[in-house]
Parts: sequence; C-alpha cells; structure tokens
Amino acid sequence: MMNQTAILLTAAALAAQFVIPGCSSCSRNLDGPPESVVSSQAQESMPAQSVPEEEPSLPEEEEPSPELPALAMSADFLAIEKLSNESVTWGPGTIQDELGRSVACVDLQEKYGHYQACFIGPEDENTIVLSFDQGYENGYTAPILDTLKEKGVQAVFFLTGHYVRSQPELVQRMIDEGHILGNHSDSHKVYCRDLSIEDSAADAIWMQNYLRENFNYEMRLFRFPEGVFSEQSLALMQQMGYQSIFWSFAYNDWDPANQPDPETAKERIEKFLHPGEIMLLHSVSATNAQILPEVIDMIRDKGYEIGPHADWVV
Repeated sequence: MMNQTAILLTAAALAAQFVIPGCSSCSRNLDGPPESVVSSQAQESMPAQSVPEEEPSLPEEEEPSPELPALAMSADFLAIEKLSNESVTWGPGTIQDELGRSVACVDLQEKYGHYQACFIGPEDENTIVLSFDQGYENGYTAPILDTLKEKGVQAVFFLTGHYVRSQPELVQRMIDEGHILGNHSDSHKVYCRDLSIEDSAADAIWMQNYLRENFNYEMRLFRFPEGVFSEQSLALMQQMGYQSIFWSFAYNDWDPANQPDPETAKERIEKFLHPGEIMLLHSVSATNAQILPEVIDMIRDKGYEIGPHADWVV
C-alpha cells in the first residue's frame, strides 16, 4: 500500500525521481512559438459630414487572449489505485452506424468520456482530425509537413521521448507551422501496467518538462502507448490535466516493410470517413506520405473541415 504522505505529488518532485540517462546530451535551447497575436479593430475613416469640433474616437484594442495555464501535473495516487487496472480491449472495428461512425467508438465515448477521453467527436462535428504518431523518423515526416503546409492543414502529432530527442528540428518545424503536439509518453510503455502509477506519472512529466524547457511548448493532449488504457490510467491522465485522445479510424500503415497499396488505402479511408472522426496515421508510412494530398482533397470534397475538434483544449 502506498505511503499516506504521497497522496499528492507535484511535478517537480516526480521529475526529480525519474532520471533519463543521457537525456541532457539531447537538450537544445530553441526559440518558442511566436508571441500571441493581439487583434484590433480596423480604424474606420471619418464620415464626410462628421462634426469638426468632435475628434473621432480611436477604436478600442481588444485584450490579448489569456495564456492557458500550465497543466497541474499532479495526481491522487491512492484514489487512483482503487480504480480498475484491467486493460480495456477495444478497437474502432468495422461496424458503422447510419452516419458511418464506429459503433464501438461511440459506445466507448459514452462510457469513458467523463475521464476527458475522446474516441470520437459528436455526430454533428464536421471536422476530421488528422493525427500522426511519431515513434521514430523514417524520412517521411518532412514531405508530410510539406503537404500540410501547402494544403493549409493543422494536424496533431503525438511524440515519444525518442522522437523529441532525435528529431528536434522536425519538432520545432511542427511548432513553427502551427501544428498541435501531444504527449505519447517517453518510454512508450503501457501506463499503470508496465509502469507503476507513480512511474507512469513521472514518464509523462518528463516529456512535458522536456517540451517546456527545450521548445517552450505546453502539451495538453495525451495518447496512450499502443492505445492500451484502464480506468486507472485514464484517471491519472485526467488528474494531471490532459485530454486523452484515441482514434475512430486506423489501418495497417505502421510497418515500413509491408506498406498498403496506395489505391486500396485511399478507398479504405474514404469508405470509413465519418463525422467527428479522429484519424490515426503513422508518419513512417511511405503510402501515407504519397496519398496525403489526395486524402486531404477528398475529405474537403466530402464537405468536411480538417483540424482539432471544437471541444479540445489546445
């Protein structure tokens, strides 16, 4: 049983207990994203018959958007320990409702949504999310970013510790070009199963601090390694301040040595397109890099927008 004095641990305390050998050799001091743009109303010209004695009032400038607060990055381990740690077996499956939405993901959303988990958006959500898992670099992320920039698309990239250490230039490019970065763990081990609750928290905290210190970036989305979760791990991420993002579409694109045929891949993506979709793609895929321009065009031709869902805090 855990010590009663360890109910609430701060991020600093956890990080101090979780040392990653060799991490300092990959640290870089990089400039953060541009400062928030302060919008202002355009000054209107004076009407032709305005009273000369009265000077036109200057338009009031809008207040800059307040910065979102940093994540809490702390949790009540004793309370979390009382929840089930049984891994939930799940997948989007191929059974669709009348709107083409994954029935499995709709059910999961209803069951676990109160943990700030997102498997699929609402049925009236007209936005499709393009999300990429970044475990390691295989030479296709730059072309993918080129396509996203050309098409004016904001995507979500879920990063592992290996990726942020080994690919700082690409990580910085994602930030500079307006994409959203999510925490995909440092170790890519299953939280609250391969790691204890405390070590799971420390693993996420290391990633959060690394992005803060080296890229001036605050991640707010989390994706579980392998998509494996339990009530314990969902509650842990929720208490630390994350939204846990899953997916409502994926296909066999993760093996570089066994890539799907491009035409078959496009057909499958189109067949399962649905409102509120969260599409999981892997950036190691040559097929994904090749078909992405056509996939984006197809999504838009179907009447959808592309970006984060409206209720995500990013």
